[in-house]
Amino acid sequence: MKKLNRTNFNSNRYPERVIQFGEGNFLRAFVDWMIDHANQAGIFQGSVVVVQPIAQGLADKINEQDGLFTVVTRGLQNGKPVVKRNLVSSISRALNAVSEWEQVLACAADPDIDILVSNTTEAGITYVPTDSLEQTPPSSFPGKVCAYLYHRYKTFAGAQDKGMLILPCELIENNGGNLQEIVIKLAEDWKLEAEFIDWIKTANVFCNTLVDRIVTGYPGVEEVAEICAELEYDDQLLTTAEIFHLWVIEAPNGTSARFPLHEAGLNVKWVEDLTPYRTQKVRILNGAHTSSYALSYLAGFDHVREATEDKIVGEFIKSVVFSEIIPTVAMGQDELSEFAAEVIQRFKNPFIQHRWLDISLNAVSKFKARVLPSLLPYLEKEQVPPLLSLAFAGLINFYRSNELTADGLACANFEREYTVRDDRAALEFFDELWRSAGDNYTAVAEQVLSQTDFWGDDLTKYHELVGQIASYLESMNTVGVVKTIEAALEKSSRSVDYVQTY
Repeated sequence: MKKLNRTNFNSNRYPERVIQFGEGNFLRAFVDWMIDHANQAGIFQGSVVVVQPIAQGLADKINEQDGLFTVVTRGLQNGKPVVKRNLVSSISRALNAVSEWEQVLACAADPDIDILVSNTTEAGITYVPTDSLEQTPPSSFPGKVCAYLYHRYKTFAGAQDKGMLILPCELIENNGGNLQEIVIKLAEDWKLEAEFIDWIKTANVFCNTLVDRIVTGYPGVEEVAEICAELEYDDQLLTTAEIFHLWVIEAPNGTSARFPLHEAGLNVKWVEDLTPYRTQKVRILNGAHTSSYALSYLAGFDHVREATEDKIVGEFIKSVVFSEIIPTVAMGQDELSEFAAEVIQRFKNPFIQHRWLDISLNAVSKFKARVLPSLLPYLEKEQVPPLLSLAFAGLINFYRSNELTADGLACANFEREYTVRDDRAALEFFDELWRSAGDNYTAVAEQVLSQTDFWGDDLTKYHELVGQIASYLESMNTVGVVKTIEAALEKSSRSVDYVQTY
């Protein structure tokens, strides 16, 4: 079997235009895959210098394969399974920041490399006061960026047209703004020129971004052997991902011309405010997961796909999104419905085994952030939506414990044995709650809803919600989860259409 490199596989080489901090599966199957598509479409015509931020990583393998690797995208399109294989050639080379920092800084002196992309994990955008300009390199990612920008500033004598377009992909809110703030703080700590700090602010564009794609990474041994046999080459960097992709970039008007990926037919949106898109993702995609995980698991389903394909549970997942969540989100309803339909199709992806128990981690705080904002507008209008309130009851039932252990709540409910993992205070509360309240479901509902530490408010003031949740708890523990879902769906279908509540 052939080795994957540019000697065996001729591919176009493009001028280096992007420096990328992070060499993992996500950036390669998301950003580098997009750049490759844009290159093939004749839109961008640029390559990526990848920087491995820490000592250990994939830089050596990337260089062994001359930057080439395969992305296998798999999922449903129009309800039918689709598999696509792309040999990505957008990476020119990889550098190890720890051992090759001078070469990284040399990229800062290249006028053509004016785009910086990163994914250094959520913990990567962190202020480390011990960083210094004398370190080669500074330990933190913001420290590296500050040193990189300072070298560029000095090389080009502070020229305004030599600033960078900076696109962090770390999964935190305000990622670009936070990165800029820390870079400026470090420049002040290091007592660098005021003119440099002004150049950071005026010549560079730090963008907040939102990324969305499930990247499942390197397959198992048998599967990768099968894929490589079909490809007729050995690929140590092969990665798999879903077909869906979305990159929302918040930037001033005109910025997109520097990085016009959207012109290649990619799902890249340049916007002046990404807040609505973050709300869309959190409320619909994440909200659907958090609304459905407890009921789906307690109904006997281990994975998202099998629950979504079930006649009853699948109808709940679809209905809670379209009937109760979407009307509360302040965006165009057609756009929301299109996104939601894509979400349901993604949930049915036969190539991804997404476990409900993984989704259940830290569900109390997730419910507050993802589901409660959809529930509250109804409650404030003295309405109790049948499906969102059932989701709340499902969470409470999911936390019904037999024993509190060092690992979490050991639970045995509805012929299912599992461990609930959450903040220790939440676990202790639910353990004590179910021991003291027992089958007094009204007391259970009242005590849970009164926890201001969990929900930010005492929700017992919504009296009908207390009664509805208590009723659902009793129903689940007498006639079962599935019949309770059926009854809630019937109730929802009889309800008058809710007006938009935002």
